[in-house]
Amino acid sequence: MNINMIGVPLFYGCDNPGVEKGPDTLRENNIIDIFKNNNNKIYDLGNLYVKHINSCDKFADNKNMKYLSSVIDVNENLAQVIYNSLNANNFPLVIGGDHSLGLGSLAGVSKHFNGDFGVIWVDAHGDINTDLTSPSGNIHGMPLAASMGVGNKSLQDIYFKGRKVDSKKVFILCARDLDEGELKLINSLKLNVWTSKSIKEKGIERCIEELLNRVYDLNIKNIHLSFDIDCANPDLVPGTGTPVKDGISMNEAKYIIDSLFKTKMIKSMDFVEFNPDIEYTTTLNNCLDLLKCVAKSMQ
Repeated sequence: MNINMIGVPLFYGCDNPGVEKGPDTLRENNIIDIFKNNNNKIYDLGNLYVKHINSCDKFADNKNMKYLSSVIDVNENLAQVIYNSLNANNFPLVIGGDHSLGLGSLAGVSKHFNGDFGVIWVDAHGDINTDLTSPSGNIHGMPLAASMGVGNKSLQDIYFKGRKVDSKKVFILCARDLDEGELKLINSLKLNVWTSKSIKEKGIERCIEELLNRVYDLNIKNIHLSFDIDCANPDLVPGTGTPVKDGISMNEAKYIIDSLFKTKMIKSMDFVEFNPDIEYTTTLNNCLDLLKCVAKSMQ
């Protein structure tokens, strides 16, 4: 497979410095070779530019959302790179950085497929808060809501105006830390959600089977996979900014990746929230292990 790797050294969405070092840390530890050694061609497009903003100005653009203009600028650029990559028949692999980059990924994918795609969001969190429901003001908790056309218009309208993905075609896996506003949105939109609890109760095989059956029922042909490493148990990925107990195992995470790529519907992917400043060795090794699984599953 031809892969365009796009680094997004962004921490403004989580307001927790260090996560912006994720892309270069993975490069320094041979992420390129991992994909090359599994019969892929990978083109490193480098890192997107992220303008420095002083922390004292984090609420300068909006009292409820931190670093708003910078997050928007980065995601506008990311959307264009994603769109160009897909138009060239290459697979965009976005390496973060925090999960606010999902705004740009979904915008670029949506423009290419004209909205004819689904999203699988693997994350301990729903990322479906809005500027009015977020307890923190961190935009990395809002990208999926905005992409579904919910919340602040400035986030909804990144790259092009309006909704990027139909909520019926959104599938959330491994959620276990959902805010009150997110639970209300899940109920009102009847979102497809498999919590970590349901994965433990049913087994990962059954949950993925249920998810894919819904994908097939909706006749979805194209999927964007957005993978936050905090889906895993904190002892496996201690180097992430918002760890939540009772996560999935490495084997379960690999099963998700392998099963989804086997469908041949995954056309783009995010890999986010590795913060080497919080913890380096264990998290790095498990991130590389997961990326090896991605590389093998792409064949």
